Amino acid sequence: MTRFDRITAILVQLQSKKIVTAQEIADRFEISLRTVYRDIRSLEEAGVPISSEAGVGYSMMEGYRLPPIIFSKEEALSFVTAEKLMNRFSDYSINKDYQSALFKVKAVLRSSEKESIARVDNSISVLPNSYVPEVSSTPLGKIMAGIESRTVLSIKYLANHSLELSTRIVEPVGVFHHGQHWHLIAYCRLRKDYRDFRLDRIQKIDNKEEQISKTHPELKTFLNKISREQELAEVIIEVQREKYRYIGDQKYYNGFVSQEVLSDVVRISFLTESLEGFARWYLMIGDVTEIIKPVALKKRVKELTSEILKKVK
Repeated sequence: MTRFDRITAILVQLQSKKIVTAQEIADRFEISLRTVYRDIRSLEEAGVPISSEAGVGYSMMEGYRLPPIIFSKEEALSFVTAEKLMNRFSDYSINKDYQSALFKVKAVLRSSEKESIARVDNSISVLPNSYVPEVSSTPLGKIMAGIESRTVLSIKYLANHSLELSTRIVEPVGVFHHGQHWHLIAYCRLRKDYRDFRLDRIQKIDNKEEQISKTHPELKTFLNKISREQELAEVIIEVQREKYRYIGDQKYYNGFVSQEVLSDVVRISFLTESLEGFARWYLMIGDVTEIIKPVALKKRVKELTSEILKKVK
């Protein structure tokens, strides 16, 4: 990317949100902060009205806008992929809004870009997974609206461990997608603490129209905490090469990391959050596999097998 292209891209980025920090720009373009300062100064010298505040970031003067943006061919084609992913991983309300926004984006494309998108559109598809429920039934749109308006939400939540349905009054902090599911991080007034709610377990949601007065930490604070708290166990198994096809995509739902094809076996490495869950999955493929490590997994599989044999008469 030339310096001219980078400075133009920085100008577009400055218009994308109210405040943009120098570090955000540096991270995006993999440049030093000194280079960011120099590029911002070049924009100011060109007459772009940029205001800055030490320790906060840069902002554009209200009302200043670029003329219609010209997209590169690669950028235009990326819209096709984004649209397919939105259809698969967002709910109906958000997908509907995205479609509306995309029509506006396509309206400013050049004819050649529109033709490229039309040609590629039917060549990309994101297929549903039979093991994972459709996202379209989740309350993602209502939650995003609550986050944007900073309003309290009332949810009816089905707890996984007890299978009990309870009503929770929550103050939403943010959402994230992990392991095929959307999650909501929110302050739960019932528990008087922050909780992680999986969206597919929310049975009903209502906006209480009550403004949130408390200032909550940013979402990334909780994501960092979740990462630190997860104790991942390394698991290595070997699968008979001719039986490997029976494993299928299930390995991806159990912490798959890598695999190595040897002479007559396939050695697969995993990082799992739950040896108990892994042991129960292993029982389905145990006749064609061997546990290399850890010993604790071997022990648990033996225990489960013994319990099963007692019930099989």
